[in-house]
Amino acid sequence: MYRYDEFDHRFVSERVAQFRDQAARRLSGELTEDEFKPLRLMNGLYLQLHAYMLRVAIPYGTLSGKQMRKLADVADKYDRGYGHFTTRQNIQYNWIKLEETADLLQELSEVEMHAIQTSGNCIRNVTTDHWAGAAADELADPRPVAELLRQWSTLHPEFSFLPRKFKIAVTGAPNDRAAVKVHDIGLRMHQNDAGERGWEVIVGGGLGRTPLIGYTVREFLPETQLLSYLEAIMRVYNLHGRRDNKYKARIKILVHELGEENFRAEVEAEFARQKELDVEVESRELERISNYFAEPAFETLPRLSTGYEAARAGDPAFAQWVRSNIAAHRKDGYAIVNISLKPEGGIPGDATSEQMRTVADLAERFSVEEIRVSHHQNLVLPHVKLDDLHEVWKVLAANGLASANIGKAGDIIACPGLDYCTLATARSIPIAQTISRRFADLNRQHEIGPLRINISGCINACGHHHVAHIGILGLEKKGVEYYQITLGGSSATDASIGTILGPGFSGDKVPDAIETIVNTYLNLRQGGDDSFLDVVRRLGHQPFKEALYAPA
Repeated sequence: MYRYDEFDHRFVSERVAQFRDQAARRLSGELTEDEFKPLRLMNGLYLQLHAYMLRVAIPYGTLSGKQMRKLADVADKYDRGYGHFTTRQNIQYNWIKLEETADLLQELSEVEMHAIQTSGNCIRNVTTDHWAGAAADELADPRPVAELLRQWSTLHPEFSFLPRKFKIAVTGAPNDRAAVKVHDIGLRMHQNDAGERGWEVIVGGGLGRTPLIGYTVREFLPETQLLSYLEAIMRVYNLHGRRDNKYKARIKILVHELGEENFRAEVEAEFARQKELDVEVESRELERISNYFAEPAFETLPRLSTGYEAARAGDPAFAQWVRSNIAAHRKDGYAIVNISLKPEGGIPGDATSEQMRTVADLAERFSVEEIRVSHHQNLVLPHVKLDDLHEVWKVLAANGLASANIGKAGDIIACPGLDYCTLATARSIPIAQTISRRFADLNRQHEIGPLRINISGCINACGHHHVAHIGILGLEKKGVEYYQITLGGSSATDASIGTILGPGFSGDKVPDAIETIVNTYLNLRQGGDDSFLDVVRRLGHQPFKEALYAPA
């Protein structure tokens, strides 16, 4: 894991001191809320429906057991005993008191954490594959590059006040688990025939009011030219991006209005000017950062474990959990453990302070002290020996963390919605809870197979409903909440935007509607390997519309 250098420590400490003074002036009335707002947003502090919400950065979704334990302490001391893990690999606290926030930030700084640039019109937390450094299909660990981008973008004088917020995602694997095609900039590593590694650069993706899949501006960019090429993209955006209308300010709108070829030409021209200045990635700096992400001291283990196989054969509940929650590791004798934060009827992404401490303990005992936060609001132990899996599962089960539903109908993504958010137009959490209970039977979830259900409480799409197999969008019409349903979305390598099926449903009708859609799929599929997304793409939406809107 990356360790702060002298600049990082000084910068974060100075920011805490600055915020302490700013908050004191707001509390004394010296600053109005309008004057204070841009200052608090620069430090990840939002004013929500009931209280302040603090969004804490977890760069590229990686944290240590010590850091997770501190997050648990913060939940107990400054919140109500829990935190909410987000689709941007961050954690949010929903019940923060302004007078205590500077002390909270000071405590975070002691474990090399902060909330800087988790909001505002800047480059936000850079995200990546939650299996980075462990995945069997990975070409290279993308986290050193993600850290390089964090350092490059933090307080960058040219990009601190962009037309709108800006999000970057990086993956080092051919199978996209970082949703790079729906980010402002997505970076995907490739290897050419000569064995050289380079980046596919994707620009102009995004969700919200205008969901778009990004397009590739460079198919293969040499690694040493990454920063200068990103500088070129950001300068074109900063120059041409609209500041008169925040709904048209994202780079995806600029790409759409200029046209893909014109945008590419602008970027290449700016890139050529920068190349004349010989602005390239400093290989020494990248090497320095990479040393912090050196491969753990893995043991030499056999590919198969007789103890693990015996436990799986003798414990059906453990076997069911393994079937959905364990992923292949690149090292023999190890596995990736995905921890579901989606218990039956639970709030997606929420974890209690005791659950955080449990995961911290497991990371220190069994996963070389590493924890990851996933885009799906779950947690990951990336490096666990096969021989230890049964013990890990027993501890998770004893603490309400062993739901065997990763990637299934119960693994629902949901934003906080109208229960917390000032922007929301409908509730998300109760809808997610009801659907979770409806599909609680794990045997049925496995029968259905891979299924992504995402819920957003407004058109800002924090629940990523556009790229769900089944997306649910909560809206308000004449004072009543209702929900649109979309089908056919994906955030994976085959990324696509879902299409609205038809008229929306009242909240109490949504679970029945999802049940009808799932049953229609089960009746239409051709064998167990025919996934929900396969059927939707093969047959289109009409069979589902007919089932959903048929006269009673």
